[in-house]
Amino acid sequence: MKINRSEKQQLLQAVAELKQEHRELDIAIHEMAEKVHANQLEIGRLKRQKLMLKDAIARLESDLIPDLHA
Repeated sequence: MKINRSEKQQLLQAVAELKQEHRELDIAIHEMAEKVHANQLEIGRLKRQKLMLKDAIARLESDLIPDLHA
């Protein structure tokens, strides 16, 4: 898939935003886990959300890699 410069910028921006959200979830998970009465269900939900973000980041980053078969 050949992408133009504008599409590449949009993908890079989306990746940056997802990475920021991923970092924020990581911090929230660590802070929540440190509490004495941590809500394990909420921690599990946040971890699943974080994993979905990681997958989305990987998909977008793979779109930025030129197709070698072209």
